Amino acid sequence: MTGLSHLDARGQAHMVDVGGKAETDRMAVAEGCVVMAAGTLAIVRAGDAKKGDVLGTARLAGIMAAKRTHELIPLCHPLPISKVSVDLVIDEALPGVRVTAEVKMKGQTGVEMEALTAVSVACLTVYDMVKAVDRGMCIEGVRLLHKSGGKSGVFEANPSEAEPT
Repeated sequence: MTGLSHLDARGQAHMVDVGGKAETDRMAVAEGCVVMAAGTLAIVRAGDAKKGDVLGTARLAGIMAAKRTHELIPLCHPLPISKVSVDLVIDEALPGVRVTAEVKMKGQTGVEMEALTAVSVACLTVYDMVKAVDRGMCIEGVRLLHKSGGKSGVFEANPSEAEPT
């Protein structure tokens, strides 16, 4: 098996040894959104959800998720994350909530999975907080926007790809 670093010569999954890699500044940004009915978005905007502050709770959930990614994704390394920010923005055009996460650290492996996990869990939390009024919500467009650091350098997503419908 070639090209997949998490597979050994026999094709079995294993954790990649990053011990010999140089420590570099690593950063990743991911995004996603929760598309919902306009009435549901009005509840989120007004802060009237029965479970409480939807955006604040989702922000904290995303931050917590980034820090625990290695407990959720079997082959991820536990990382000394130096920064996690999760931003949730109401977007009337969806209608819904756009979520962006940025994760930073200095280390031997990247933080893409941590940024993607932060976005995913923040989106799931938004869904959980208002599902009583709108079970038809959709989580869409979860993707990596940017990553930097390490041997592979910089990655920038094509802005037109994976745009939510």
